[in-house]
Amino acid sequence: MLTVTAGDVEGMRPFFAPERPGPMVFGHVATTGRGIVAVDRWPGPRVAMAQVGQDTALRGDPDHLSPDAFAGAAAFLEAPPQWEAALRNIDPALAVWPRIIATLPAGAHLPVSDAVLLGPDDVPGLAALPADIAWIHETWGGPEGLALARVARGYRVDDELVAVAVPFHIGSAFEDVGVVTAAAHRGHGRALTCAAAVLQDIRDRGRVPSWSTSPDNPGSLAVAARLGFVHHRDDVLYAINLPSPDDSH
Repeated sequence: MLTVTAGDVEGMRPFFAPERPGPMVFGHVATTGRGIVAVDRWPGPRVAMAQVGQDTALRGDPDHLSPDAFAGAAAFLEAPPQWEAALRNIDPALAVWPRIIATLPAGAHLPVSDAVLLGPDDVPGLAALPADIAWIHETWGGPEGLALARVARGYRVDDELVAVAVPFHIGSAFEDVGVVTAAAHRGHGRALTCAAAVLQDIRDRGRVPSWSTSPDNPGSLAVAARLGFVHHRDDVLYAINLPSPDDSH
């Protein structure tokens, strides 16, 4: 795959239109500059791939997806159903991860939140997050990238950052929320507190919040319901060279 130059990324938008709530990998790359867009050939691409961290979106003609497109690399793939056969040719053990996508209605009332806006001074706290929740800063290039973006909200206990919410994917019309809480601090409403603050930030930017989770994650579903999210669609992600993961947001 050939990496598209930064100046040509915006021209790839028609491949990924229309934007939908949920994982907006291309939108995040185009909006934040994090990640890459790659194609099978240039000019005249037939396959377009947007990627940030392990999150990947595929569009175009699956018949032209190269068998070595992933070269053994692991990825969570968002793609239309017609891509499954081509992906399974690459990884016969391809896992299908059911997802629920919800959106926040304009009239939903958000609770008052005391979650703090994280900034450059919070790099050490983000870097110290337990390994099982460190994925929260992946789409921002790591702890420093997320801190410098000033888009994350956090909750501290005794100066320890124990919960974080972020716009995990930012598109042109929607922002998809990710939220984590350290295991020892779950069950106290801290995920809800952080998420509520991020949702208000998203509204202030003029975009619609979305929430992506799996049907077997009752904690995430409960937080989304308390915040006022409503079901938008059922979807799947494909896990290539990976098992279907345990969800935590």
